[in-house]
Amino acid sequence: MAEQTVESVRQPVVSLGCQPEVGGAGHLLQAADHLLCQCAGLIELIPDRVYATESRTIRGGTIGKHVRHVLDHYSAILTSLADQCPIDYDHRERGLSMEASREAAMEAIRETRSRIESLGSGTLAQRVRVRVMVSGDGSEVELDSTIGRELAFATHHAVHHQAMMKAMAAEFGVELSSEFGKAPSTINFERR
Repeated sequence: MAEQTVESVRQPVVSLGCQPEVGGAGHLLQAADHLLCQCAGLIELIPDRVYATESRTIRGGTIGKHVRHVLDHYSAILTSLADQCPIDYDHRERGLSMEASREAAMEAIRETRSRIESLGSGTLAQRVRVRVMVSGDGSEVELDSTIGRELAFATHHAVHHQAMMKAMAAEFGVELSSEFGKAPSTINFERR
């Protein structure tokens, strides 16, 4: 595959119908949307075989599996809202079609973005319980949180998975923007 440079992965943030304020709900919603736009940009750029081929560097991983994992976290939050149950990041389905099919992944991203777009600042302040597996023996604890805090966690967590996607894409000669897979605090530090 010919080497490619991707600036299209740094897509503008889609308007979510609110004016963000520093630290405000709009800012958080835009950050999640921007991250999902970046994932969609990567998926559009690469062919199916790159999307689903196991990495030589990160054993067992594929770009598709990391995309699914990112979407799992957002889905856990959104499912909790709909079902009024604790957020559970650990019990998730694997081997879904979005791991191998770019089309299925793009559809899942569109749906997730739409659901996140519909969240309001009141929803972000809503208190929730989070169930977390803390040991390989399956031990779990439940903690108090808010939808906003968990949305921030999912977005931050996803950046690290983007870094792995970036490393996998590089194996196939696909070069992504310097900010793809880089923590916001690092980007901020480097700009100063």
